[in-house]
Amino acid sequence: MTFNGKFCALAVAALLSCFVQGTAQADILDDVMQAKKLRVAVVLDYPPFGSVGTSMKPEGYDIEMASVIAKSLGVAVELVPVSSANKIPYIQTRKADVLLNIGANPERAKVVDFSEPYAPYYIGVFGPADIKVGTIEDLAGKTVGATRGSFEELVLSKNAPQGTDIRRYEDNATTISAFMSSQTQLVAMGNIVAAAILDKNPERRPEQKLLLLNSPVRAAVLKGEARLLEKTNAAIAAAKKDGTLPAMAKQWLKQPLPESF
Repeated sequence: MTFNGKFCALAVAALLSCFVQGTAQADILDDVMQAKKLRVAVVLDYPPFGSVGTSMKPEGYDIEMASVIAKSLGVAVELVPVSSANKIPYIQTRKADVLLNIGANPERAKVVDFSEPYAPYYIGVFGPADIKVGTIEDLAGKTVGATRGSFEELVLSKNAPQGTDIRRYEDNATTISAFMSSQTQLVAMGNIVAAAILDKNPERRPEQKLLLLNSPVRAAVLKGEARLLEKTNAAIAAAKKDGTLPAMAKQWLKQPLPESF
């Protein structure tokens, strides 16, 4: 090998070494363990998964799930409030380490990796008894509220027929408020959120009109963070086995975990 050939080989080896070291240094699990803190992105306007309680502190299924994962790692938990629209960007820009309450789809799978499901969830169109909807085609000519950037909005936009007036709001609380105040005839949301509304016995009670998608709730990490994903899955599996997750489901979701979980 000539001098130039040897030099090039050494240069390539050096670059590869730097790349490997840089990749190791970027491992999020290592950062979490060094900081002794797990930053978990949660939505706080989506009861019973996440909301601000009467004590002005976050509460809900996801709030407990965040603590479960952090405890399994032996670190403290830091809740990072996000909205439906910005929760994936928070993971991409590393403002949070783990994201809770997300449905899996191919588009999202390009940038994040999904955990095993930790809660049952399906998306539907809900409305009062006097609004007649039997099939997806019946949405034409009707107003349907959805939270911008949410899985509900994506599924509704994909399936709704031409002529459906989809009104998009910036957060879940505003979407629900718009429906409750009759700004929209119908609303696209999860079955469990609808149940939480019914618990408050409002005058305008949502009943299920259509089932759009069965979408179990999962956690997500930045694409390629296999070690952190493995630890997250281990925490979910342990919580199922020791009864923590079933107890959470009964407390917050008012239903048992499905047998398939």
